[in-house]
Amino acid sequence: MRLEPVTFKDKLGREVVLRSAEAEDAEDLIKYLKVTTAETPFLIREPDEVLTVEQEKSFIERNLDSPRDLMMVANISGKHVGNCSVSGIGSFKRYAHRCDIAIALYQEYCGAGIGRIMLENALMVAKEMGYEQAELEVIADNKNAISLYEKLGFVRYGTFPDNMKYSDGSYADAFWMMKKL
Repeated sequence: MRLEPVTFKDKLGREVVLRSAEAEDAEDLIKYLKVTTAETPFLIREPDEVLTVEQEKSFIERNLDSPRDLMMVANISGKHVGNCSVSGIGSFKRYAHRCDIAIALYQEYCGAGIGRIMLENALMVAKEMGYEQAELEVIADNKNAISLYEKLGFVRYGTFPDNMKYSDGSYADAFWMMKKL
């Protein structure tokens, strides 16, 4: 799905533009994934688990062509600072009312209100796409994200013990959270 660009000011007064990811964003998105996955243990990938540029372009184009998926990027002065996605859960009719929400920002842009605005826009678009509930997984130690999700109306419904196993052999639990749209 294509999103009409949205412009807003973050808490520091910087102009932020939210828009659909385009194929020409593929290299920036790969760089972003490598950096953000190294910055925080809260994302699902290791830094070396990224797509090739061609795979990323194909992924972006599938999202643009899909009426039920969205990949949104946030930019400040033309620099990619984060992204947020809405994706359907499975292809079965019985799951057609559910979507998955994912978000991440470079650490230096966290706490400036960008993530909140991205999520609010993603939830609005998800509702417009016909989804009735938005779901996400969040690592149990990610207190800032959990606080934001709760402020936006997400409720914790369950815990996945040992949801992630890190390269050092340690584990992290995750919470499943859901919001009715």
